[in-house]
Amino acid sequence: MHRATRPIIVCLLALSLSGCGASRSVRYYTVQLPPAPTPSTNTYPVSLLVASIAGPAIFQDTPIAYRIGANEIGTYQYSRWVEPPVDLLKGELIRVLRATGDYQSVAGLGSTSEGQFVIRGRLFDFEEVDSGSISGLVSMEFDLYDRKSGKVVWSHSYSQSEPVQGKEISAVVTALDLNLERGLKEVVAGLNQYFSANLASKS
Repeated sequence: MHRATRPIIVCLLALSLSGCGASRSVRYYTVQLPPAPTPSTNTYPVSLLVASIAGPAIFQDTPIAYRIGANEIGTYQYSRWVEPPVDLLKGELIRVLRATGDYQSVAGLGSTSEGQFVIRGRLFDFEEVDSGSISGLVSMEFDLYDRKSGKVVWSHSYSQSEPVQGKEISAVVTALDLNLERGLKEVVAGLNQYFSANLASKS
């Protein structure tokens, strides 16, 4: 065998055995659309605006996060959300609020948006937690800002863990999805209670 070709053949054989030449594909996940609530027969005379959700930089990117212990957080290299969790949360909240039929309109807050009430939120946790058993942790808070009075008139905090039924990433996503849905139901119910107590509804 020619001396010059032998090292090349050895390198090619090593690559084929190690699988170094094959790239691993990234898998993307999203949350499901929550079930539509029963449409309201009354509509509050309110145009709700939803501001961008604040949160740590790790939730402004797409890799799925996991927590080990109290202080260590990492991300999966090949498992990602289709969009950052803060954006997923905002989109889901808008969809759920619109589906209730409780409000004249629900839209994202923009430079030309008109409306008296602004929902502001912050996402603290949206990750897998491994502490003996595996769970999906969701922690977030919201408040309702009245532009007219310049005051926060309502607030709500949510923090719950949902057990993960399995060890696959898909099972973690399902747990986070269920947990997020439960949290948003609390937010929607709380807003409804506020407006029911403070505003007259109209048919």
